[in-house]
Amino acid sequence: MLYAFELSGEHEDLPRAEVLACLDLVELEYRESEYFEHCLVVDIEGEPQEVLHKLGEVAKRIAMTHHILKVIDVCPTEIESIVKVAEGCDISEHLNEGQKYVVRAKRVRHNTTIKCVDIERRVGGAIYRKGFNADLKDPDVEFRAILSEKCVLGSVIASVDRSAYEARAPHKKPFFYPGVLRPRVARALVNMALIKEGDVVFDPFCGTAGILVEAGLVGATVLGLEVRYKIAVGADMNLRHFNADQTMMMGDACKVPLVDESVDAVIADPPYGRSARIEGESLHHLYEHSFAEMSRVLKPGKLAIIVSEIDVTELVEKAGFTIKDRYLQRVHKSLTRKITVLQK
Repeated sequence: MLYAFELSGEHEDLPRAEVLACLDLVELEYRESEYFEHCLVVDIEGEPQEVLHKLGEVAKRIAMTHHILKVIDVCPTEIESIVKVAEGCDISEHLNEGQKYVVRAKRVRHNTTIKCVDIERRVGGAIYRKGFNADLKDPDVEFRAILSEKCVLGSVIASVDRSAYEARAPHKKPFFYPGVLRPRVARALVNMALIKEGDVVFDPFCGTAGILVEAGLVGATVLGLEVRYKIAVGADMNLRHFNADQTMMMGDACKVPLVDESVDAVIADPPYGRSARIEGESLHHLYEHSFAEMSRVLKPGKLAIIVSEIDVTELVEKAGFTIKDRYLQRVHKSLTRKITVLQK
């Protein structure tokens, strides 16, 4: 059965990577079917109710997706093709007798002349002629048409509460310090690190604990290390505010007070030099020795994710990691973050 993820589009690659990681986390059997701008379609095997349950669990923890759809069809982005799909589909797989519906369209590619209101009206009419009634204010089922390189038409089976991430914006937490990752990015990294409930997650440069807050919210036990006293106290405040199962430590990331192979994942956003006023030589020393410590405390086969401004390839390979993926995130014209996914 085909399912579609309506991606946020806030990054070119991270939303897709997060979806695939979350599907792995809930142990669904799937293959990628099609990937368009703002939309990923996957073919998922399994008993329908179990699949729906697991996709509901995905929706609870994913950050860079708006909606998950049960796909009716993927067709050319042409109004007659879309209407033909709506007219010919077996709507009983998406809408039960007596339920009311609404149709919404989202135009991702702006070079199409199709108007969303026309899609909504004509697809809605096709469903109405099958014997169902629309309800624009309080529908039982929402149908969505995602107008990208192709049109993906389907019914919404789960939606992501993205407002919860906005409520955890850095300046809304008990302790704020500028220059930290946004909650949606932090949660995407947590998901990409394949962190499960009960896993031990370590951040040796935890700052105000934005990454660890997101890890704690998915049920992980979190360990934070921070060299600055004021920031360490603030991180502890934030973690306590979100009821994380946590231990905050003050110390040096080059001398981590943990035993070998004791953590399930490492996610780190180390200082970049300019903001931290670290000289190039000392920054190289910090990275080299802290990466070695991350490798030492991480269990074999597990993942680490490093966010940096510089290319860390040589340093992480020296520390014993294998690079699995790389992503770039442009923050502003003078800062592009490099997100490197590693495996020990």
